[in-house]
Amino acid sequence: MKIQVVGVVGAGVMGIGLAQNLAQSGHQVILIDISEEILERANAQIKKNIRFQGFFNKNEKVENSENILHKIKFSTNYQFLESAEFVIENATEKWDIKKGIYAQLDAICPESTIFAANTSAISITRIASVTKRADKVIGMHFMNPVPMKPMVEMIRGYHTSDETISTAKELLSQMGKESILVNDSPGFVSNRVLMLTINEAIFLLQDQVASIEQVDRIFKNCFGHKMGPLETADLIGLDTILFSIEVLYESFNDSKYRPCPMLKKMVDAGLHGRKSGQGFYTYNVVS
Repeated sequence: MKIQVVGVVGAGVMGIGLAQNLAQSGHQVILIDISEEILERANAQIKKNIRFQGFFNKNEKVENSENILHKIKFSTNYQFLESAEFVIENATEKWDIKKGIYAQLDAICPESTIFAANTSAISITRIASVTKRADKVIGMHFMNPVPMKPMVEMIRGYHTSDETISTAKELLSQMGKESILVNDSPGFVSNRVLMLTINEAIFLLQDQVASIEQVDRIFKNCFGHKMGPLETADLIGLDTILFSIEVLYESFNDSKYRPCPMLKKMVDAGLHGRKSGQGFYTYNVVS
């Protein structure tokens, strides 16, 4: 059975990509964030993304942006999620923020609604514990940019049911994506490895072992990676990298996850990567 209505909480980079991908695959989307200003920016960014998608895929027919945006309801009111069959949450990687969101979702959404946490590090079992539907909570770690990435890391929490996993796989299939199911552990597979790699790459800069370009070239030219770890950090967002590595440090109490002081300094300075126009590299940010 096709899922018709999907809620997306958080209109940042990931939420924007999800809303676009869902609308393009025929779903009605309710995109929620805390301010009209954020939602207006999301609306404009989706238009821009669709325009660029048409430009880069001239051989493929891309649906008109107005038709796609017509399928997305932009709102600050969580109450609209009472009609959602499936909700994907993309809030900042801070437990206090996520905990409050799930309390609202649990009170508003029907008992049958599945909650998917698009988190890079926080335990799915912990998220499920603040709801009354632990069997209907799952992790779905999407990669950026969402419309272009065919694979999703899916995470089974302690109580996640087989039925929930099956429904989540079906939604991903409707979106044109496959999934790899892993068990719940902070950082899961991808970010437990990736965040450690990026953090160590930043230590290399701090210790003046190599330049930004040299670090990235080694990974691209020696190992065939499409992007180096510092380019990847800029794409993800240095603030998100810091939040994630802090979750790993807190969760494992292991010094190998100690955030690099240079990373903290860059985040404090507002150098968050592509989205801010400056990270390890400089970018043109079009408003």
